[in-house]
Amino acid sequence: MRHATVLRTGLSALLVLGAWTAVGPTTASAAPTDSVAELPASAALLSAMQRDLGLTEGQARTRLAEEKAATALEPKAQRAAGSAYGGSWLDPATGELTVAITDAGKAGAVRATGAQTRIVEHSAAQLDATMKRIDALSAPDGVASWRVDPATSRVVVNVVASEQGDNDVRAFVAKARKAGPVTVERTAEAPQTFAAGTVGGDPYYTGNVRCSIGFSVHGGFVTAGHCGGTGQQVRGWDNSYIGNFQGSSFPGDDYAWVNVGSGWWTVPVVLGWGTVSDQLVRGSNEAPIGASICRSGSTTRWHCGRVLAKNETVNYSQGAVHQMTKTSVCAQGGDSGGSFISGDQAQGVTSGGWGNCTSGGETWYQPINEILNRYGLRLHTA
Repeated sequence: MRHATVLRTGLSALLVLGAWTAVGPTTASAAPTDSVAELPASAALLSAMQRDLGLTEGQARTRLAEEKAATALEPKAQRAAGSAYGGSWLDPATGELTVAITDAGKAGAVRATGAQTRIVEHSAAQLDATMKRIDALSAPDGVASWRVDPATSRVVVNVVASEQGDNDVRAFVAKARKAGPVTVERTAEAPQTFAAGTVGGDPYYTGNVRCSIGFSVHGGFVTAGHCGGTGQQVRGWDNSYIGNFQGSSFPGDDYAWVNVGSGWWTVPVVLGWGTVSDQLVRGSNEAPIGASICRSGSTTRWHCGRVLAKNETVNYSQGAVHQMTKTSVCAQGGDSGGSFISGDQAQGVTSGGWGNCTSGGETWYQPINEILNRYGLRLHTA
């Protein structure tokens, strides 16, 4: 069912985009092996981290180990902080997790978990309440997004630089400031989704839109909601029928899931785009702010960067999408729905952003655990 060169692999790379519903379409990939399973990351992921983050292979491996430890530590530190918890982030320079707290009396308990602390003015609950009040506002196109920033203990509203003098933008900012502690920053461009018109490659298609598969779940795969509505038919790279969108939400959210059948199947793999080894998916523990993260998609393949922010509302032209995670990873049209992965842990599906993989940019993803919980799905893991 695939090109002859792939058929000779004994179906190991068959139907990468649908049959291997792991991460966007890909072209050449091999079945996971025991030796690959023992690695902290695939060769493709390590190579992309070196290229995009300026690391050596040893530094990339060290960072993955630090991030795995911080990911496990974060919920323990949050419990220790209790109601004083103000958010947390990983410092890539030191490899340490920092927890913001509003009560200095909690510092000892938090540090006992292994995390560092910083005293801040506002708790995470207070910042989340501010976010909800701003989410209730109608945002003009000149407002790109807004998010909680635990390091400054404020909600950051991002305004498109060329639109900052617009009357509607100014009015929105004034209302946002009344909602709680707000800081305004400028961004170069407005965000947009990363779907694309039909082109060649290894994507999946719905109508005339090309998108990328995110992660395998038992019975199908998850992807971006803006790629198709509930009930729409999905076709694979070879134009054969895969399944249908069983659920889809956009805007407000940007997630969906597609059932898999008709000879297509799923495996817990993020494909490596032109490499032999692929990344096995072993869970969905959430990486902290500051962690490195990589993305795979049907247009730009592997690219890496850092987690910049969580709980950000992104104001697309189609409407706002809430509780997104922002990264420094680039993406382009057709990458929508593709996998964001940190080490061997699934993080989310590509939603949209600004810029491209030539000049750079930023990309948001919809966190994977929200998608799984929303539809009662179970991640397919190794």
